[in-house]
Amino acid sequence: MYSRVILAAVSVLVLAGTAACGSQEPAVPVAGKAAATASAEPSATTSVTAAALTINDPWVKTTKKGMTAAFGTLVNNSGKAITVVSASSSLSPKVELHEVVESKGKMVMQPKKGGFVIPANGSHVLKPGGDHIMLMGVSQEVKPGAEVSFTLALDGGGTFDFTAMGKDFAGAKEDYQPGMDMGGSHG
Repeated sequence: MYSRVILAAVSVLVLAGTAACGSQEPAVPVAGKAAATASAEPSATTSVTAAALTINDPWVKTTKKGMTAAFGTLVNNSGKAITVVSASSSLSPKVELHEVVESKGKMVMQPKKGGFVIPANGSHVLKPGGDHIMLMGVSQEVKPGAEVSFTLALDGGGTFDFTAMGKDFAGAKEDYQPGMDMGGSHG
């Protein structure tokens, strides 16, 4: 449902911008306009290329402070692959794209080289124990229901903004310590 709302909002913004001005330049939606009307849903993007990207069920694991991660399903509604190359959030001074891989018989986290590739007309799942958006140096508590904003930088210069909700999760017992095995508990 969020995907349809975002695509409709972006389409209206692009059409309105094109109809309102006689310029030959394409209209580009401004980040934050959709967020002002629906802050818990993904917002408009700052590039027409990114308009094809949406996220389903974005959430952030609750934490007192330190490290946490964001999850959801990135969906590419275009006929061309989209690559997320970095992420940022006002919640954390350091945000990285991470993957979980096996190393010497243990599951460890590490930065994902090349970023997250969302195939044409496909999706890329961000989940505990798999690819995720890592937040380090979190200094404020993330409680259930908290709204956390993110900006994803895309290969080619576009961006995609979304808001994720704080959610308690005790499932996979992730440690969220880069390069560490996944057996500990999250602080």
